[in-house]
Amino acid sequence: MQLKTARLSIVLTLVGVMLSACASRSETPIAAATDDDDAFCRAGGVAAGSSEYVACRKDRDVQRNNAASKAARTQRNLNETMINTPYKP
Repeated sequence: MQLKTARLSIVLTLVGVMLSACASRSETPIAAATDDDDAFCRAGGVAAGSSEYVACRKDRDVQRNNAASKAARTQRNLNETMINTPYKP
């Protein structure tokens, strides 16, 4: 009886870990994105805190959000194609 309980708990733990990995597939670490944006905007010779710097950071945010939206839309389109296309062996 204890062996079955142990196996069940191991299986449930593994399933939980796998599902949590799937749930966070499209999340971008905030710190990495912020550091990259800061380096990108400063590389253009723009001083931090200036209106050009703020505009650069906003543009980077918009670009990142557009890329994430496009990737999600592409994945949805692929899913729809796979669901709606009949399988012919």
